[in-house]
Amino acid sequence: MNSLIIFALLIALMLTGMPISIALGLTVLTFMFTLTSVPIESVALKLFTGIESFEIMAIPFFILAGNFLTHGGVARRMINFATSMVGHWYGGLGLAGVLACALFAAISGSSPATVVAIGSILMPAMVKQGFPKRFGAGVITTSGALGILIPPSIVMVIYAVATGGSVALGPTGQRVSSASVGQLFMAGVIPGLLLATLLGMTTFYRAWRNDYPRMPRASWAERFDAFRKSIWGLLLILIVLGGIYTGMFTPTEAAAMAAVYAFVIAVFVYRDMSLKDVPRVLLGSANMSAMILYIITNAVLFSFMMTNEQIPQQLTAWITAMGVNKYTFLLFVNVLLLVAGNVMEASSIVLITAPLLFPIAVSLGIHPVHLGILMTVNMEVGMCHPPVGLNLYVASGIAKMGITELTIAVWPWLLTMLGFLVVVTYVPELSLWLPRLLGML
Repeated sequence: MNSLIIFALLIALMLTGMPISIALGLTVLTFMFTLTSVPIESVALKLFTGIESFEIMAIPFFILAGNFLTHGGVARRMINFATSMVGHWYGGLGLAGVLACALFAAISGSSPATVVAIGSILMPAMVKQGFPKRFGAGVITTSGALGILIPPSIVMVIYAVATGGSVALGPTGQRVSSASVGQLFMAGVIPGLLLATLLGMTTFYRAWRNDYPRMPRASWAERFDAFRKSIWGLLLILIVLGGIYTGMFTPTEAAAMAAVYAFVIAVFVYRDMSLKDVPRVLLGSANMSAMILYIITNAVLFSFMMTNEQIPQQLTAWITAMGVNKYTFLLFVNVLLLVAGNVMEASSIVLITAPLLFPIAVSLGIHPVHLGILMTVNMEVGMCHPPVGLNLYVASGIAKMGITELTIAVWPWLLTMLGFLVVVTYVPELSLWLPRLLGML
């Protein structure tokens, strides 16, 4: 009964149009004051201790790094490099967009940032070369979603924070710990590259079928020159992933390194940003970080309340008693997350559902890393469909298209992403092979 009251109150508050973070906080306070005997002082204490996590510091640093790179000319050089490599194929600029999004995703950690950085440059160029606006918008909107699957990923950090410190019991009663940020980053490499390939194949097929424009083949000298000019941005991929894998620094330290490195190359190497622009970038990053941290704070309170009421344990016992196997449960998780993606943004969904799903998944033999990648892919899909798909709104502003028209434009690529979601769901080795090979599992 308490579980029903909690979720009914949360849904009712969200239906009023109230921001998710405030709805979470009011749900907790209302429940604590009226239906439990938990001292209210413990709520205040949890507000501070809940976000007292070293891993959370990675979020503002990755946001800052992404903003420096977005404003610092790195995206333009990556587009030039990608165009020199694949521009002569059918749909050349579209394929270059997929490749550029994949490269930028490996240094930004954010899908909207990837859409802005690549789309604002590539969309006008595609229209000018004769591509239909719908085609360009569909490519950039969906390829931009790679920003949260190819590491580093802010959503993966949030999943690690939401389940951090949790220990659940596996099918044989063994204790299973939650996934670390480093494990999730490495687990996202293979699925990220596979999804980029599938989106590229969809782009190529549609361009070939409709005979869209191709660019002249670049010479190897031109390709090398484009690579040389983009090398400083590409090196950031090695710094982040190489540093984490070799143990030189933690994911949080890698995020701090990325922010400093992005500042240096934007201001002093490429010189596309002056020192007087830096305060504006810092303020924008602070605003976005504050918003996410406020959501995390209230979500931690909500998780504390659910744990206090033993809701995850009750759900685990109920599902086990129902005889649900892991394949049916994974289908249920996908449906739940796709439906949630219609009304909530990615950070809120992960923060609310991960603490609930983690113990149930572990009890059914599902690896915490596999669950994390599965949730991340679901969040990718959610960012590309209405009514609250963030990538749609960002791309809509860039392409000057309505949400309805843009929704129709993304369908071919969205169907590809849904097919990929099925593969990731039922082939866990896609996520687990690389971290296991590297000795991280």
